[in-house]
Amino acid sequence: MMQAKKLMLFFFCTTVALTAVAQNDSSFTLTKSYPGAFSYFTIDNLDNIYLLSNTNQLKKISPSGDSALFNDVRRYGKLFSIDATNPLKVLLYYKNFSTVVVLDRFLNVRNAINLRQQNIFKVKAIAASYDNNIWLFDEGDATLKKIDDNGSVLMTSVDFRNIFDSVPSPDQITDRDKFLYLYDSAKGFYTFDYYGSFKIRIPFLGWTSTDVIANTLYGFSDHLLHQYKPGSLNLKDYTLPVSFQNALQIKAGNNKLFVLQKDGLQQFSLK
Repeated sequence: MMQAKKLMLFFFCTTVALTAVAQNDSSFTLTKSYPGAFSYFTIDNLDNIYLLSNTNQLKKISPSGDSALFNDVRRYGKLFSIDATNPLKVLLYYKNFSTVVVLDRFLNVRNAINLRQQNIFKVKAIAASYDNNIWLFDEGDATLKKIDDNGSVLMTSVDFRNIFDSVPSPDQITDRDKFLYLYDSAKGFYTFDYYGSFKIRIPFLGWTSTDVIANTLYGFSDHLLHQYKPGSLNLKDYTLPVSFQNALQIKAGNNKLFVLQKDGLQQFSLK
């Protein structure tokens, strides 16, 4: 416990001392625009963009401008999140119905997984795993689980209540570079290996739209884009332009910044 408190104090002091309060609007250069009325978007590592319209149509746009459509978004209720980590296997998560719908690269339905059939009832975050399966955090028994496309549980971690004084409730799960990152906006990042063994906690709080790209953590808060490479002791903050402050959603990825406004999605290069 004392070691954890020291770690939190260390990161707080490091953040204050080393934050690069940044940069001005010239840090962001508009490169593309996608007009339309959208409520949500995500991207994959091949620069494909997935846009959910206000009429619940999911559209995938490739860098060359090719597109694919999925029109059955509301079949399982309100869509909660999209994971496009694997462009060949896009995961749609319907939290209220505990259902994961798996799409192929053309946005055709491959299968649907009802988590309740596996006695998993309370899940807030899912993610594609490195080995083509699915990670989730089961808040019912406070364990990290890996399931296959049939919903069968392949791996279960130790009960988090046995290793943490306060169990995280992750908003986001990210599988990157041989590590698994669970992010709880009230507690920070929790890093695990692929066997579910806990490695380190990084207490950056209040971030949204977190991601991990090339061993670097990204997130947003208070009109700032945060960038941190674990072990570097160097947290960089980029001040977002005033025009971004009413954005519906902002996401960083592939050295780009994507900003969803009421009239469409804007893509910026990040210096």
